[in-house]
Amino acid sequence: MYALGFPSTTKSWSVFRGSRHGSPSCGGIFDYEGKRERLEELDARTSDSEFWNDSERAKALLREQSTLKGVLEQLDLLERLHEDARTLYELAREESDEASIREAWRMLDGCDAKAQVMELRRMLSGDWDAESALVSINAGAGGVDSQDWAQMLLRMYQRWGERHNFTVELLDVQAGEQAGIRSAEIAVVGEYAYGRLRSEIGVHRLVRISPFDANARRQTSFASVMVLPDVGEDKNLDIEVKESDLRVDKFRSSGAGGQHVNKTESAVRLTHMPSGIAVACQMERSQHKNYAAAMRMLKAKLWDLEQQKRDQQREVLEGEKKKIEWGSQIRSYVLQPYQQVNDHRTERKSSNVTGVLDGELDEFIEAFLLQQGSPVASA
Repeated sequence: MYALGFPSTTKSWSVFRGSRHGSPSCGGIFDYEGKRERLEELDARTSDSEFWNDSERAKALLREQSTLKGVLEQLDLLERLHEDARTLYELAREESDEASIREAWRMLDGCDAKAQVMELRRMLSGDWDAESALVSINAGAGGVDSQDWAQMLLRMYQRWGERHNFTVELLDVQAGEQAGIRSAEIAVVGEYAYGRLRSEIGVHRLVRISPFDANARRQTSFASVMVLPDVGEDKNLDIEVKESDLRVDKFRSSGAGGQHVNKTESAVRLTHMPSGIAVACQMERSQHKNYAAAMRMLKAKLWDLEQQKRDQQREVLEGEKKKIEWGSQIRSYVLQPYQQVNDHRTERKSSNVTGVLDGELDEFIEAFLLQQGSPVASA
């Protein structure tokens, strides 16, 4: 039955509404008026005759202008759709038109869905959220099982990236002695890869019957995930790496990759002497490409080091840094005696463990971002 009155708001819609020109709108948490004023300011600046004197700054302002226009257009459209649904419902009630009442509710559901998408995008408005991501995976407590688990996580993030049509580059991998990997570095290249994947920073716990135990006992394994924005290509970023501060080691790849990779010194390790940070890349056939990828990784880690110096509240960006062992996990993946993935920060659970391990992570990522309440901004 649709006899109940059409609500003035719904659970999600009420969060987005505000007051604009004396009428309700979806200004609310999106600060419609603030965005409109900023857009008017940018419009005035772009028409200034000296606007292009600083081309890099001009390009940045044009990008901001384009983004603001898009957001405001979506908010205006969302308001119109909501008002259309309300009008249709009121007319349908007067005529006792059940079909139109149902259509009005479907329109309202559509508004809610669009509002939730916009709320998620608002959570991706941190300074570096739009960047590509560099993901580091390291095996922790659990021996060979943890190394196998690290490899499973590597595949999970590769599959997640592929599902979103991101380019996933394997930069470095250190194989385990018996199975799995000790560590891996990947680049997930695409817009908002970092903004989404920063939700994955922390310790991940696996519970299963160990395939490496002859007695088939249950084993708990741990691996850590670190995610940094790929700042290596940002020309505006003030991170200088002097050649005199670098030690460059060239060596043969120790992993799979074919005859050329394994028989030539194409792998590169960069050690930044002042900080002690070392990175390596060995997955490309070209030494030049490996050097460039290693430099991207090094700049990201130097940026991260600067963030630590500037911001004592480190958990704002990456969560508290903890040991890769029991009691420090952000998420548990249980394969036996039952099947469940449980995010301990948001309490989001899923019984589709196979799907999650195949890269279906969005429900966990979105739950984390929406829980934050405000975008993460770097210092």
